[in-house]
Amino acid sequence: MSGTRRKTKTVQVGQVRIGSEAPVAVQSMTNTDTADAMATVAQVVQLAKAGSELVRITVNSEEAAKEVAYIREKLDAMGCDVPLVGDFHFNGHKLLERFPDCAEALAKFRINPGNVGKGKKRDIQYGSMIEFACKYDKPVRIGVNWGSLDQDLLARMMDENAGLAQPKEPQQIMREAVVESAIQSAQKAIEWGLPEDKIILSCKMSQVQDLISVYQDLAARCDFPLHLGLTEAGMGSKGIVASSAALAVLLQQGIGDTIRISLTPEPGGDRTREVIVAQEILQTMGLRSFTPLVISCPGCGRTTSTYFQQLAQDIQSYIRHQMPEWRGLYPGVENMNVAVMGCVVNGPGESKHANIGISLPGTGERPVAPVYVDGEKTVTLKGDAIAADFQKIIDEYVSTRYGAGA
Repeated sequence: MSGTRRKTKTVQVGQVRIGSEAPVAVQSMTNTDTADAMATVAQVVQLAKAGSELVRITVNSEEAAKEVAYIREKLDAMGCDVPLVGDFHFNGHKLLERFPDCAEALAKFRINPGNVGKGKKRDIQYGSMIEFACKYDKPVRIGVNWGSLDQDLLARMMDENAGLAQPKEPQQIMREAVVESAIQSAQKAIEWGLPEDKIILSCKMSQVQDLISVYQDLAARCDFPLHLGLTEAGMGSKGIVASSAALAVLLQQGIGDTIRISLTPEPGGDRTREVIVAQEILQTMGLRSFTPLVISCPGCGRTTSTYFQQLAQDIQSYIRHQMPEWRGLYPGVENMNVAVMGCVVNGPGESKHANIGISLPGTGERPVAPVYVDGEKTVTLKGDAIAADFQKIIDEYVSTRYGAGA
């Protein structure tokens, strides 16, 4: 079982609290050109409806910065109050100065100290961005990324290591440099006036073992809330498995206060997939509940028909489609379990353990499907309307069990 959640400060980002006194938050990022305001608004709304509690947008140009306040205005008019996080890099100090309405509209700034400037300009430009965060009372995620690590810091630590009688492996020094960059950057921000309860840290790595090691070290050295994410995780199953493997270890150790799953979408793919994966990691670990879980068997030689597979897919899609409405009308519905099973071997038993379960006929079994509600068999469905009838049973259960009069 997981240990006690690591104690951290609590940072307020819009209406979302981040830290050990709050649930682990799910966030995501748009991949639209922020200068295309309406496309960005549409994707932010899509991500928020999927369950993203914070949405980060790129602010990389004057054209993008000009649109941020308008994007916020349009979202508010649509009733979408999800906090927007501005992702700033090389020219962030200039954009924050030239577009105060952009700074005002954002709920948080994300700054990577490794690419805000080179040489003497680094501290000047980083300091300028921290000053704007102080001026507009905005929290900051200081996000170190191994791919854009402060090369001066890394070179200095490599040189120091080379002078040791027993030098460490270069990979270990790189990990230590990532953590050191985050800690030093946070300390500088505090010296420049940013309150400690306005700071969130992240150290993004692209390899699972590197990420685990870095965050364990970072967690031991500070009490700032930590944002978890495996950067450049990849596409499809590779990205999902890698992210799950890394984040599950850290979350099990009580490390992590907000997460993002950085999946590369397929061409034309749905950006909300990364939100769903983040939710499913937290829910399957028992840390949060977002949507009713659909339990289904994998199928075998006893289930040569694809009927139960289609029904499981349809029911899962239906529940996710209904959740934006159900979330407001039926508090607690996210804890519901639904079982869609394919034969008599485990079907009845699994169905009884779920809130609602159906055991579909396997190959050679009688063409009937018993339905169990809270462990009791209530009806046996037959014929061509099994899917529609089962969906009606779910709707009735939700309204009676979780409705206002329940």
